[in-house]
Amino acid sequence: MMKERLREIQEALLSGVSYMLPFVISGGILIAVGFAIGGYNIPDSVEKYGDLASTSFWVGKTAFSLMCPVLAAYVAYSIADKPGISAGMVGGLLASDQGSGFLGALIAGIIAGYIVNQLKRIPLPMSLRSLLATLIIPLLGVGIMGLIMVYIIGGPISWLNKFLQDFLNGLSGSGLVVLGIIQGCMLAFDMGGPCNKVAYAFAIAASEAGNWAPMSANFIASMSPPLGIAIACMLAKNKFTGAEKASVPGLFAGAFGMITEFAIPFAASDPFRVIPALMAGSAVGAVLSYSFDLTMNAPHGGLFVFFLCNNILLFLLALIIAGFVTAGCLILFKKNTENEKL
Repeated sequence: MMKERLREIQEALLSGVSYMLPFVISGGILIAVGFAIGGYNIPDSVEKYGDLASTSFWVGKTAFSLMCPVLAAYVAYSIADKPGISAGMVGGLLASDQGSGFLGALIAGIIAGYIVNQLKRIPLPMSLRSLLATLIIPLLGVGIMGLIMVYIIGGPISWLNKFLQDFLNGLSGSGLVVLGIIQGCMLAFDMGGPCNKVAYAFAIAASEAGNWAPMSANFIASMSPPLGIAIACMLAKNKFTGAEKASVPGLFAGAFGMITEFAIPFAASDPFRVIPALMAGSAVGAVLSYSFDLTMNAPHGGLFVFFLCNNILLFLLALIIAGFVTAGCLILFKKNTENEKL
């Protein structure tokens, strides 16, 4: 029973993050475009929606602000289906308002989902059953969720969120090295799967609090797997099939666009050799990002938003080193293969 419940929660979290990402990515890139056109002082110096740069920034800001409500709503939806959306969304919005942020929204979504599941069991005569989904569950679900967030969860989770932010901001030296290794390995381990999403969610939560260093590490660690494979295909042609070598242009495109999933076919065909190589390169890239004090003020976009990095040259250097570490490990680990005719 406990294993099934934990699996249900895990699936709900992954579902919530998947629904949240389009808002985060589109909002973040629009914010980045606004900064690129109008500079970093848009929020203070330009009238809201006053020009193209301001409009891009504030539209992106609006989309980005939906992160917590959407996350909580669809975590609840995954657990309780459509009736859970309203309670989850209100819980996520309260989490955002109270300062408990991403973490508070996750917890709110889980609680809202199970509250609604219990409300579905309210015994009613058939003549009143139609009111359950349209009136009773939304009213009680939102009301109970609001009371829980305001009087029980909000304060402690806000404190915990701030504690984690302060802890992260205070990391230096060996602490950042360990963080980089863990973050890089998680991002490269399953490339879009649960570990990858947790690491990405961590970077999103940190950026929401104003710390964009984990996002830079996230960029480099996510871009290096396809980049490293492309480099390895070019340097050691005897290690790859003809079909694999033909995918080099796509791999470079995936690297530049921060689409780690381009590396999945290679990992799937030889997981015990390829995945450790990808993890090694991504870990090195993330560690270098922290060591160089890099920040990236965008949640996604790869090299298309590289102008939002605080040091573009060091960012590119860290990415290239990470790519060559991945390539070197692939060349070392992989066995020779017979060349295929294209």
